[in-house]
Amino acid sequence: MGDVSVSGTMRSHGEFRTDDERLRPVADKVFAGQRLSFEDGLTLYRSTDILAVGWLANWVRESLHGDITYFNVNRHINPTNVCVAACRLCAFGRKKDDAGAYTMALEEAWTAAATGLHEAVTEFHIVGGLHPDLPLEYFLDLVRGLKERFPKVHVKAFTMVEVSFLARRAKISIPEVLVKLKDAGVDSMPGGGAEIFSDRVRHIICDHKIDGGEWLETARAAHKLGLRSNATMLYGHVENDEDRVDHMLRLREVQDDTGGFQTFIPLAFHPDNTVLQHLPRTTGLTDLRQIAVGRLLLDNFAHIKAYWQMMTAGIAQVALRFGADDIDGTVIEEKIYHDAGASTPQGMRRSDLIRLIREAGREPFERDTLYRPVIRTEESFTVAV
Repeated sequence: MGDVSVSGTMRSHGEFRTDDERLRPVADKVFAGQRLSFEDGLTLYRSTDILAVGWLANWVRESLHGDITYFNVNRHINPTNVCVAACRLCAFGRKKDDAGAYTMALEEAWTAAATGLHEAVTEFHIVGGLHPDLPLEYFLDLVRGLKERFPKVHVKAFTMVEVSFLARRAKISIPEVLVKLKDAGVDSMPGGGAEIFSDRVRHIICDHKIDGGEWLETARAAHKLGLRSNATMLYGHVENDEDRVDHMLRLREVQDDTGGFQTFIPLAFHPDNTVLQHLPRTTGLTDLRQIAVGRLLLDNFAHIKAYWQMMTAGIAQVALRFGADDIDGTVIEEKIYHDAGASTPQGMRRSDLIRLIREAGREPFERDTLYRPVIRTEESFTVAV
């Protein structure tokens, strides 16, 4: 967490009220600072009192962050949508001969990083498909070129799935790939590709990806090298409550060992334009409950993000009272979830994010990727280290 003071907004736990008696033992643990169990997680998912679950999560959120809500000014770069995986959850990936398939030349990617910006970004967020022909050197050169042109911008790049794939293609180990990426200029890693760790679920939605265990071991290797990362969970498809709790507890276990996860980001599944488009979209209540359960189970994660691109800006505002302390950033030209039917804007101005946060009764705090304060001038920014 950044070097910020917490405003004294945390309410007394004596205010806790619920008409679901199953929640009381869970609440007692929360107030005592005790770790919640697998069974506690199921209770939170199955409680009939969503407002009490949200109240508990907000109590934890305010004990950690007060009224502060974090955001950043970032840009997404998706260098290719060509992908050898045929995940049933994905509307973004294409085979290389498909209509709509693209791969950016390096100069094109560097130009894209600089265009369409209305204010100086502090982060490039880079993820893409698993291209069968692009060598590791392409990605190293991509990062080197960004660092040469934008030395102040943090590069958050390549999921655990992409790193594992690059290692197999280059016939070197995952730690070796991570070292090369870090030496090229990768500063941290996004949390995508985790989906749900359950083997049963992965065989249905993403059977061509690495399994949950390899995702977690790749994260461990990255953290060991000093590369911090985010962690995600895709929910609202064919998983059940047990799968969700198991996923978060496995993340919690790795975090106990490495401390390398910065933020947990629950991602609502968007079924449009996928082979799972017969499934209904998540509701606002499901989204809010997931934020709250994540905040309560993941006691060793500093931050829980309400990703406004996935859940809409309005639900993200409410989520700031259900455990979330981060609303992500300006994003600019997000492709992956919009190919799956997301109807939110593909970017948002810094001033719009500040307005959303203040309307929710929270205090905006512009951060860099590592949650350090960003101080802006008219033309540039500095990071308070």
